Amino acid sequence: MSNDRCELLCLDLEVAERLRTRRLGASEADRGSARARALADPTRLMLASALRQAEELCVCDLAWIAERSQNLVSHHLRVLRREGLVSSRREGKMVMYALVDEGARLVDVVLGAEAVLER
Repeated sequence: MSNDRCELLCLDLEVAERLRTRRLGASEADRGSARARALADPTRLMLASALRQAEELCVCDLAWIAERSQNLVSHHLRVLRREGLVSSRREGKMVMYALVDEGARLVDVVLGAEAVLER
């Protein structure tokens, strides 16, 4: 027998049915997994972590911090923005990025609150 499966049917029908009716919907699961995938990339996580520590940063700053090209950083920021984790605004010829509250909470969860606070 496998150690990760029950050897007998021991369904707690009351609890299981209550949770089944309140389970995460398919669209909510899709959205959540897309956001998690957005931070699963090491460069995007690095960028989000840098934004977590600053109010706003431009692409130039983020490229310098991440030691990546501005084109690559811009690509990753588009992914984070598409998933609703960062916001952007144009200031003259610069584009400024900021982590939104939900993005900050997700970064904290992914990195652990202690890792974020230590920086």
